[in-house]
Amino acid sequence: MAQWLRFEHQGKSTLGQVQGNQVAVYAGDLFKQPTPTGEMLNLAGLTLDIPCIPSKMVAMVDNFYALVTKLEHAIPAEPLYFLKGNNSFLAANQVIRMPKSYTGKVVYEGELGIVIGKHCHEASESEAAEAIFGYTCINDVTAIEILNRDPGYAQWTRSKSFNTFGVFGPYIATDVDPSKLHIKTILNDQGRQNYPIADMIFPPAKLVS
Repeated sequence: MAQWLRFEHQGKSTLGQVQGNQVAVYAGDLFKQPTPTGEMLNLAGLTLDIPCIPSKMVAMVDNFYALVTKLEHAIPAEPLYFLKGNNSFLAANQVIRMPKSYTGKVVYEGELGIVIGKHCHEASESEAAEAIFGYTCINDVTAIEILNRDPGYAQWTRSKSFNTFGVFGPYIATDVDPSKLHIKTILNDQGRQNYPIADMIFPPAKLVS
């Protein structure tokens, strides 16, 4: 398994790979076989950036059997999508900020991030699996009182796309089997979420396809 990240170095965003408590610096495009520069930096001294720059963040609703059962929702026949605005992206260890226009409750949800590393359109599941570069951690933040404020229209994108509400990283892990992963969310040393990716209704390759 490799762990890729981006970080601030000498005034610019730089690509690297975690090696213990150090980072090997790379040059080039993360998705086009970047090359090591030979430089090594201490991980502890780096300011992390988002690990890649996505064109979009596509998110899911009701994609775990346990959650659907708990909420007494029907198991969806096809994936239920919404988008988080690119303005919401935030790196790990940075501060999530409340918008001035909202004073209600804000909630968090740990999620699996699927990083697509090459062009993928009308793909089969096997083609989609080959297009997946790796996986990262997501904190899907929501201004929850906005979501269902209008009884005629659920405001998924608005409630989830304020600045800093799309946290992801710190790393992209490659060469891992997502079906063996668990999503764990911890707040103030207290476990709040712990569920297996194997419980997904639509697994990663199916979602990408």
